[in-house]
This record gives sequence, C-alpha cells and structure tokens, in this order.
Amino acid sequence: MIATVRPTHRLEGAIKVPGDKSISHRALILGSIASGESHVRGLSPGADVQSTASCMRALGVDIDGSRIGGVGMSGLRASAGALDCGNSGTTMRLLAGLLAAQPFVSELMGDESLSRRPMGRVVDPLRDMGAAADWPPLRVGGKVPLRGIEYEAPVPSAQVKSALLLAGLYADGATSVVESVRTRDHTEVMLAAMGAPVQVDRFRSAVSRADELAPLDVDVPGDFSAAAFWLAAAGLVHGSVVRLLGVGVNPTRTAFADVLASVGFAIRRAKPRLEANEPVVDLEAGHGDRARPVRVDHDAAAAMIDELPLLAVVATQLPGTSVIAGAAELRVKESDRLVAMAEGLSAMGAVIELDDEGWTIQGPRVLEGARVDARGDHRIAMALAVAALIADGKTEIEGAECVEISYPNFFDHLEYLA
Repeated sequence: MIATVRPTHRLEGAIKVPGDKSISHRALILGSIASGESHVRGLSPGADVQSTASCMRALGVDIDGSRIGGVGMSGLRASAGALDCGNSGTTMRLLAGLLAAQPFVSELMGDESLSRRPMGRVVDPLRDMGAAADWPPLRVGGKVPLRGIEYEAPVPSAQVKSALLLAGLYADGATSVVESVRTRDHTEVMLAAMGAPVQVDRFRSAVSRADELAPLDVDVPGDFSAAAFWLAAAGLVHGSVVRLLGVGVNPTRTAFADVLASVGFAIRRAKPRLEANEPVVDLEAGHGDRARPVRVDHDAAAAMIDELPLLAVVATQLPGTSVIAGAAELRVKESDRLVAMAEGLSAMGAVIELDDEGWTIQGPRVLEGARVDARGDHRIAMALAVAALIADGKTEIEGAECVEISYPNFFDHLEYLA
C-alpha cells in the first residue's frame, strides 16, 4: 500500500486513539493465568495484540472479545505447534518469561523482521533463573522450578523486565530487576491490582511466587504512543486544535510530551481519572512557539524510545542543532529506525546526520514532499506521515499498510482531523 499525504493548514477535532498496546498485551497474558474470568474492554485492535491473543488461545485459554477465561497459575497447556508471535517483540519476550516457568517446552516464532530481533537479552537471565532457554529458534520451558535472581539490566527494557517478573511469579525466592532508568511499569501496576506480591522502589522492581492472581475488570486507556503522533502534528501545523480522549499518562510513558512542552508546544490535560489503576486524561494539543532545539541523552532516549522517530520529525522544525543520542536500541526494532528516519527525512529535504546511536538535525527546515519507504515499520510510516503534513507537495509512503500493527485507523484519523 502506498499512502499519499498532502500538507494541511489546520488539524482540528476530537478522536479516541486505540487502546494502549502495552497494557493490552499484559492484560491478555495475566488475565489468562488469573483464577477466573476477566473482562478487559478497549483492547488494542492492532495486529501485535492479536498475536498475543492467538498465542494464549493456543495455550488453552478461552478468549472471546473482551472476555478472558483465566485458567489459573498452573492451567496453561502445551500448544500443538510453535507459537506464532507475528511481528510482535512484546509477545515473544513476555511469553518467553511466562513459558520458561512452565513444565512443558514451547517454541516461539515470528515473521522475518521479528526473527532478526535480539532475544539473547531475555534468554540469558532466564537461564540464570535455572530455566531451559535457547535461541535461535526461541525455545523455553520444561525445566522447573525456577529460582529468583536479582538482575541488573545492562540495557533498560520494559519487555525484558516484564519477562523476568512473569517468570518470577513461579520462582522460588524473590526475583528483582534493577535498571538505570525507570522503564514503563504497566506489568508492576497490573500485578499489584491482581494481588501479586510485587514491590517497586525507584529503579528496582521485584516479585515473589504467587499462588493465584485475581481476575481483571478494566477499561484499557488510550495508547500514549499513538496519541504522540497527534501531539506532534498539532504542534507543527499552525492553527491546530486536537483533543485526544481518554489517553493513558503513566509517568513512565510521557517523557515525549514533557520534551515537546519544553520546546514550546502547547499541551494541556483535562479530566484526570484512573482506569485500570493507570492515570488517564483528555489531552488537548495545539500550535506553540518552537523556541529551542532538543538534546536527548541515553537515559532520556530510553524513556521515550518509541517516540524518537517522531521527535526527529519535530527537530527538523526547531531552531538550531538538535542532538538525539543514546538511541542505538532503534537499530533492532521492526526496522533499523535510525537509518529509516535518516533516509526518509533526507529525501524530504531535512538536514540530518546519522551516527551509531542517533541523529544530529539542523533546523528549522522547509520539508518537501517525496516518495519515502516505511520499511515495514508502523512507527516509521506514521512519523513520516506527520512530516508530510508540513511538507510542500504530496508525500507518498511505501508500505504504509504496516500501521495495522498498532494503529489500524491512523490514516482515517488523519483524514478526519485534516
């Protein structure tokens, strides 16, 4: 699919972005091992979350829409074949943790893109817990019980942390993960809501063996990473006023909004409340004065890793030299996002220099419409679409169908707001 995006003079309207992808994955997995039926409304409709649901069904869990028939901590059964995680790294890594603690062996597979992504970072600590774990291909389980460990993560990763905490629910002794920066904590929040013995102390998250988990009855808040595209777009397009209804604003997720506000973007919060024990607000975004460049270091990059391609777009419109560093993790996502954004923005006339860990970007720069390649990566496709809204002439985005991974109605929302 080639998506054609033309510049617009104003974005206006109110939308509800898809349910939070990270919370949806965790609700499906934890609801599956709860003692009883869970009801989770507003699950993300994206392909990644559907991969998690399919895997849990293959493990013997009855999932029908928002209803999850929990089988208890010991009720999972071996799948008939390899579990297909599709394009979802979250599915593969979180299930690696859960299934490493089961008495049967599981194999997890994915598409070509996922098969290239690093899994050693989750396999190695699972082995330290006494699990049978090998990669490639990724095979886990069949060697229990596990033992709790304290793991100091060399690379901050909410997926790896969550995998170890899931394994820790079945391990003898406490399992703790210590990180240099606080990564998203949806697993810890949900485990606490389900009655699990979980403790969080700044950069340390720990869990002990659980006998059972209480079922969930929650509404999934809107995905902040999806909302981020409209926060940026509204701030870049003069005269815009965009309202984003019911967005999750867990403080481990909102570093990108803080950066936008620091350089002059207008972002307001209204109607604060809690859903699924997560803070939720309505966000209103509009054009603001862009006063200064951005500088992002390693810790800041880890806190907003999914939004960094979008921040690169924003940086092309900021005065001076913006530096986004410490982002080597982007090289092992669905695509090499460092290269993908450098090539895409360069084709559109941006002055962007690529290095091993990020970009140096000169601004402000008038962008020009061009033919660009999403490289099969949903976040690249959507980031380039935001750039196209402020470019002169039309932009054609090859491979734009990849937005189905996380935000199937992205281009519908773009058309509505523009």
